[in-house]
Amino acid sequence: MRFLPVNLDAVLVELDDLSQTLSLLASLRVQPIAGVGEIVPAARTLLVNFRPAAIPRAELIERIGGRSLDARVEQAGERIEIPVTYDGEDLEDVARLLGISAQEVIRRHTGSDYTVAFTGFAPGFAYLTGGHPSFDLPRRATPRTRIPAGAVGLAGTFSGVYPQASPGGWQIIGVTATPMWDLSRERPALLQPGQRVRFVDAGARAVAVPAVAPAESTPAFGPTEGAHALEVRQTGLQALFQDPGRHGQAGQGVSASGAMDRASLRAANRLVGNPADAACIEAVYGGFQLVCRGEAVVAVTGAEAPLDLIAVNGARWPVPRHAPVAMTHGDTLVFGEPRAGIRSYIAVRGGFAVAPVLGSCATDTLANIGPRPIVAGDVLPIRPAPVGAVVGEPELPRNDLPTLGAVVTLDVVMGPRTDWFTPEAVERFARQTWTVTPQSNRVGVRLAGDEPLVRTEAMARAELPSEGTALGALQVPPNGQPVLFMADHPLTGGYPVIATVATYHLDRAGQLPVGARIRFRPIAAFEAVPR
Repeated sequence: MRFLPVNLDAVLVELDDLSQTLSLLASLRVQPIAGVGEIVPAARTLLVNFRPAAIPRAELIERIGGRSLDARVEQAGERIEIPVTYDGEDLEDVARLLGISAQEVIRRHTGSDYTVAFTGFAPGFAYLTGGHPSFDLPRRATPRTRIPAGAVGLAGTFSGVYPQASPGGWQIIGVTATPMWDLSRERPALLQPGQRVRFVDAGARAVAVPAVAPAESTPAFGPTEGAHALEVRQTGLQALFQDPGRHGQAGQGVSASGAMDRASLRAANRLVGNPADAACIEAVYGGFQLVCRGEAVVAVTGAEAPLDLIAVNGARWPVPRHAPVAMTHGDTLVFGEPRAGIRSYIAVRGGFAVAPVLGSCATDTLANIGPRPIVAGDVLPIRPAPVGAVVGEPELPRNDLPTLGAVVTLDVVMGPRTDWFTPEAVERFARQTWTVTPQSNRVGVRLAGDEPLVRTEAMARAELPSEGTALGALQVPPNGQPVLFMADHPLTGGYPVIATVATYHLDRAGQLPVGARIRFRPIAAFEAVPR
């Protein structure tokens, strides 16, 4: 058992194989450790999130290290059968790789039970283990840009079913019409860790059946008659509902998502007297406009940018950010282009009347979970303010927002895979300046540097088994240019993470504009965490 640093509130437990991983996971579920939050299992690792105020890292490691790895993993009694039409694009290639016929591939794939080992990559995507021992196949040399929902694939020793259309590099041998992810179900993910699965040959495909249950159309936002509301006139680049996120859904392959700058979200709610976790609007750059129907008190935090109020009679004047602003019927709030940061958070007294999905109002742009993006013309109803809710005092704006004119420093915790890179690459990572590219979004901030990061000779062609990735992880693909994982990142990833942005700088990272220059400052040199 090896412990690797991830962040100030997370460690990666590395084990010898999948059976040890599942045994330790079972032990931690049967006898949980107080202070441990979400655990993300993968092929040979557990990503353990914890609260340092509840349990120090050293004590956590000591208690996990003392666990037995001989625990039996009980399988669920129910066996789920998945009918498959075996006509995948890679079926013949798989047969050639194994030196058998396509019909024998099908026989072997349907000839044994599988176990759901862990989930990740996308909501409802389960990594299934326990198939025929001959199935140990490489991913495709060139991943496909789009694999259809319901595609059944093989990679390494795993089988899996793509829950939605997405890019991917697995060897596709068939397709199923059984939906892996359906929000209309009480538990949207069909497959959960520990369950048994059996693939069944469904024969030739007669009729194309959607592999994903059609999503229910999201109703337009609209108030009941006489209610107060805010009407959106313009959204700018992007406007979404966000809150602190949907935690506790890792078993379904769902990451937390949530606001990119959580401190600004909490501040906006505090200023209008809302609970800290109430949903706000997260608006990117300028150009956002809304009109008040009835009366409302709003507060805007986050990016530093002009904020103007236009009355019905056309009078216009600036209003402060980081302060409650009273609006009356017909008033228009206009957002200018930010001078620092890029994301503004708009809270309204009483809160927005938006329905949660899986316990949260956060919009996850990668997983397509949560309220749909806000568009021009939407009317956003406002809930009544609770009795006794206190409007906050105006606050000073933050002075640490990133700008284009200065190099932004982000502290990082080195690991968990720093040792995959040459000493020169590790030094280069912290020495050179990185630039935020236009290909950045809520999933990841793509960075460009003059000198790419190079792996050690031993790891140059190595393939990292999928493992849990934390918010702020700096994953390095083969091109050597890091990708900073942000709020909507997948739960697991297959490229080595050289470092992770320290927890106290995550909000700053969430405000990085395109073109910003970044320098990473390691808190300490990388080393495995001593037991």
